[in-house]
This record gives sequence, C-alpha cells and structure tokens, in this order.
Amino acid sequence: MTEPKIKPTVKLIDTDGNAFVIIGRVKDALFKAGADKEYIFKYQDEAMAGGYDNLLCVTMDYVDIA
Repeated sequence: MTEPKIKPTVKLIDTDGNAFVIIGRVKDALFKAGADKEYIFKYQDEAMAGGYDNLLCVTMDYVDIA
C-alpha cells in the first residue's frame, strides 16, 4: 500500500454536502498525489463505514481541507 508523499489539499466548496462528490474529489486528489489503489480503497471503505460525520472525520485524516 503506497501512501502519498504529501497530504493533498481538497476544496469542499461547491460539493453541496454531497458525500459521493466529496469521496470522488478525495480519491482523485489521493491518486494525483501518488497513492495506489489499495490506499484509495482503504479511504473509501473507512469513509463509507458510518454517517456523514464519519465521512468528514475520515476525510480530514487523509487530506487537508481548503
């Protein structure tokens, strides 16, 4: 599992609180930062394991929010 060398920054403005848009943006940012598929799927699994609050907490663990 390859983590990105730097923690990518993701803008959540214009997502309208849509969980699937947030997950998509984070997955794209992680991929562009050098993370492999296994790491990205780990994020996705953790983010989808609970409610919206869990999604935001997990997302903040993986990326910086702008």
